[in-house]
Amino acid sequence: MLRKSLIAGLIAGTALMATTALAADKTSIVYIPKNTGNPYFDSLVQGFVDGCEKAGCTFTTAAPATAEATSQIPFITAQTQRGVNVIAISPNSPDALDQVFDRARAKGTLVFAVNGDITGNTQHRDAAILPVDFTKTGPGQVELVGSMIGYEGEIAILSATTDAPDQNAWIKDMVATLKSNPKYAKMTLVATVYGDDEPQKSTTVAEALLSKYPNLKGIIAPTTVGIAAAAQVVQSAGKAKTVHVTGLGTPNQMRPFIKDGTVSAFQLWSPYNEGLLSAYFAVAVKEGKIKNEPGATLDVPGLGKVTVGPDHVINTQAELTTFNAANIDKFNF
Repeated sequence: MLRKSLIAGLIAGTALMATTALAADKTSIVYIPKNTGNPYFDSLVQGFVDGCEKAGCTFTTAAPATAEATSQIPFITAQTQRGVNVIAISPNSPDALDQVFDRARAKGTLVFAVNGDITGNTQHRDAAILPVDFTKTGPGQVELVGSMIGYEGEIAILSATTDAPDQNAWIKDMVATLKSNPKYAKMTLVATVYGDDEPQKSTTVAEALLSKYPNLKGIIAPTTVGIAAAAQVVQSAGKAKTVHVTGLGTPNQMRPFIKDGTVSAFQLWSPYNEGLLSAYFAVAVKEGKIKNEPGATLDVPGLGKVTVGPDHVINTQAELTTFNAANIDKFNF
């Protein structure tokens, strides 16, 4: 019941304690996702919950209703005033949060970017816990959709918000890959659209793609809300055999589309492991067990040894996981 109520609290945008009767000197962590209503973050939150139960920290989560660039600022300010030890956040903007991060750090709060970084402004946070080496995401998505369409034809991208730093970096890499690699010379990117990580808007823009581009052969949606919306639209239109949807999604969310053949494969990583790693790392740094500097290592139960890389980045796993009909039932998140 405790875990269910925590996730329900996240969806409602409330802050809930994930541990009970913990001593005041325990490391306190708050996690601020991009927005409420995105099932992707439920698994990440659960990783924090389990990590704090094992590592010995208190945990709170709170999120804005929308993923706008500045929507997280009041939450950061409130937690800074509260005196929380660690703010972990999946940032909605690469630069809109710089000043509020600086104010939090000036008061002794550690600021960790989780699941996405503030690219170009990393001096304003203490560390970044990322799923994988993000430079592999864009090229990996192009290769995946290319293999589905025979490396020929029109493709489109359905992303999150126009300000989303991680998605924008992946899209930039997709465009560069399409231009530079002769393997993809017969593939044409006809549109990049944004659903703002809102199910209804993502559905609307996906429908518009099918209408505007009748020869469309593939859609890449590097966002869990977008890929589910695109899959639903293609399924409803009866175009699964001619329009191939892929991107980044969770197994539980995408399982029905894999089972009925609407989607043949998609990619992601373990958001749960990101939360787990973040909890252990926060406690270790705050309690002086390791130094937050490149080269430092930490043994995390269930994950093994992780290493702080250049610019204080830690990758949770080495490669993206590709999910398909052969393996999707092995995962539950």
